[in-house]
Amino acid sequence: MSYDAVFFDLGGVVVELKSIREGYARFVDQLAAEYDLPDDALDRWKSALGAHFKGREGTEYRTASEGYRKATAALFDGSAPPESEWRPLFDRASDATMRPVDGAVDAIRAVADGDRHVGVVSDIDTAEAHEMLASFGVDDCFDAVTTSEAVGYTKPDPRMYEAALDAWGGDRSDAVMIGDRYEHDVAGAVDAGLDAVAYGGDARGPKATYEIDDLRELPAIVR
Repeated sequence: MSYDAVFFDLGGVVVELKSIREGYARFVDQLAAEYDLPDDALDRWKSALGAHFKGREGTEYRTASEGYRKATAALFDGSAPPESEWRPLFDRASDATMRPVDGAVDAIRAVADGDRHVGVVSDIDTAEAHEMLASFGVDDCFDAVTTSEAVGYTKPDPRMYEAALDAWGGDRSDAVMIGDRYEHDVAGAVDAGLDAVAYGGDARGPKATYEIDDLRELPAIVR
C-alpha cells in the first residue's frame, strides 16, 4: 500500500550510532589535551551519561544536554569549567564524526518526493535533531520534527506518536513509522495505530508490518 505520512526515528535509522560514540571519544580526547583528566576519562564520561538516562522515571524524558553537563562534570569531580568553554569542543567533535546510516539520505529524499508528509519521531533534544538533519542536508525534507524534549516523554509512550500525528493532521491508518528498536519504534507505533517498518535485527518482531535490512527498500514500501 502507499502511505500519506512517513515518520523516521533518528538514532540508528538516519544517524549512525557508532559515529555518535566516536564523537564522544573525540570530545573527551580533546578535553584531555586541555585539562588534567583521569586515565579512565572516557569510561567515566560514558558511565555518567548512561546513569543520567537510566535514572528517569518511566518514559519521562531527561535531556541529553543535561546529561552532557553531568558527564563532563564527572571528569572534574563535579567542578567542570564553564559550559561556554567545553561545549564548543563537544559540538565540533560531534560534527566531525557524525555520519548518516548507509542509504538514509537517498531514502529520505525519495520518500519526501511528492505530497507525502515526512516527519521525525525521536527520543532526542530538539536542537540536536535539527542539527543532525541539517548536517546531512535533509532538513528541508521534513515537514515536522517531534522530539522527546518537546513532548516530555520517550517512545513507546503513545504521547510521542499522538504529537507527531497532530502535527500532520491526517489519518493514522495512512501513516507508517520506521525504526531500529522493536519495543520503542515498532510495537509503540503499531499500538498507536500506525504501520511500522522494522529496520535491522533489533527491530524485528511479531508486530512489524515490514522488515528491511537496507534503507533503499523503504521508498518502494511507502509508495
